[in-house]
Amino acid sequence: MAQKKKKFQLDISVVDLVVIALGSAIYSFGIVFFNIYNHLADGGVTGITLILRALFHMDPAYSTILVNIPLFAIGYRYLGKKDMFYTLYGTAMLSIFLWIWQRVPIEINIQHDLLLAALGAGLFGGFGCGIVYRFGGTTGGVDIVARLFERFKGVQMGETLLAIDVLVLLSSLIYLDIRQMAYTLIYVWIFSMIVNFTQQGAYAARGILIISNQSATISEAIMEQLNRGTTFLKAEGGYSRKGKDIVYCVVSPSELHTLKKLVESIDKEAFISVMEVNEAIGEGFTYKRPKKFKIL
Repeated sequence: MAQKKKKFQLDISVVDLVVIALGSAIYSFGIVFFNIYNHLADGGVTGITLILRALFHMDPAYSTILVNIPLFAIGYRYLGKKDMFYTLYGTAMLSIFLWIWQRVPIEINIQHDLLLAALGAGLFGGFGCGIVYRFGGTTGGVDIVARLFERFKGVQMGETLLAIDVLVLLSSLIYLDIRQMAYTLIYVWIFSMIVNFTQQGAYAARGILIISNQSATISEAIMEQLNRGTTFLKAEGGYSRKGKDIVYCVVSPSELHTLKKLVESIDKEAFISVMEVNEAIGEGFTYKRPKKFKIL
């Protein structure tokens, strides 16, 4: 008896699609009203479309699709179906909103102040792209190339994206002068900072590793005094070869000082390692911790 083929499900989220569309709208708003209107360049495929606009008067709404077609053909074979769908959707939304914003009679009068233009482009573009990335989407382009280089060549995505951006920005000197390029670099820096901030979330947390001979006591104190959960990680001393429990917990930055003092009061020789946590999901971070009932 032949086995039935499993039905493939993309597991598409309506919320994801709405937020990706919103992010694309915000990003394209920045491109039209700050980059294009003030003659600032960009990196990646967006930068290529701006070069085509300057040299051949091609509408970025159309060139965005045209430039991405060969990249989609390459990515379709190697990327997952869900990733590819979100990439196609994000690119389509970017193209649509680029078309819309260029035809909306809005004027942002900054008197061609390039510093204000760079700030505006970085804030709108970074925030828009950040929420697109955070919800699993992309706006197409060189992200596909970067993913393939990472998968098959072991090159980190950031390195590939940086190399392509540098190449595109240098090519933009065809239609920009040095002054405009300098402000474009300010825009690119602000853009990257806002993307990272938006993608990782505003709420920073700290991951704590505590190595001590009094791990059990320290764990109980953290749960009792800070109301934070702890986990024991089994480890072995490199020199002593003796087994040891390492206490791991995640706290907010405001609790870090209290935790250090708490551990020091129990074991002055304890070793504490503090790590940045980009995102913390769960009780006490993305939803409230249950309140402790106290009589006094």
